Amino acid sequence: MANWEKSLRLAFAACALGTAVHSVQAAPEHHRHHAEKAPGYARQAGNYRLPPTTLVRSDGAKASFPNEIDDGRPVVLNFIFTTCAAVCPILSQSFAEFQRKLGADRDQVRMVSISIDPEEDTPERLADYAKRFGAGRQWAFYTGSVQASVELQKAFQAYFGDKMHHRPMTFMRAAPGQAWVRLEGFATPDELLKEYRQLVARR
Repeated sequence: MANWEKSLRLAFAACALGTAVHSVQAAPEHHRHHAEKAPGYARQAGNYRLPPTTLVRSDGAKASFPNEIDDGRPVVLNFIFTTCAAVCPILSQSFAEFQRKLGADRDQVRMVSISIDPEEDTPERLADYAKRFGAGRQWAFYTGSVQASVELQKAFQAYFGDKMHHRPMTFMRAAPGQAWVRLEGFATPDELLKEYRQLVARR
């Protein structure tokens, strides 16, 4: 494990695990999760109902959600913003390493990063951010209206008022209609790969 991963995981582990417990207790009954223990992060399974909304990809094209991610491929998703100096660079670097470790299999997965600061994150800015982390064609970045971003954050129970209260989370789903796996905390690239392999093996 890299030194930056060790230090950040030690700093955020307690906060992430506490947040996950609170999320389970506060969730409505139809969204209630079943928590499982995992090293360095909280792993939960949940059914999320994504509202129909429109986002804009970093290439400028409009994308209708949830249709955009319902092409049959597994989905690995997070929320980021480009001016973030703490949580988001770590999440994005983990995604970058995750796609590298997938190798040729990366075209079989859809990786999604949605901006929680769409007023600042234009498609052009997201395109530059994607280049910074070497995003492949399977990894798409989205912006749009504030309303659309907030609606999706709320659907994933990942909305905490504003971008400064952003928490590290990654969401995975094996196929449309199946339950999501929520990883709350800083999962390493190896842990992301392990979770992903286990998820697709069960579908």
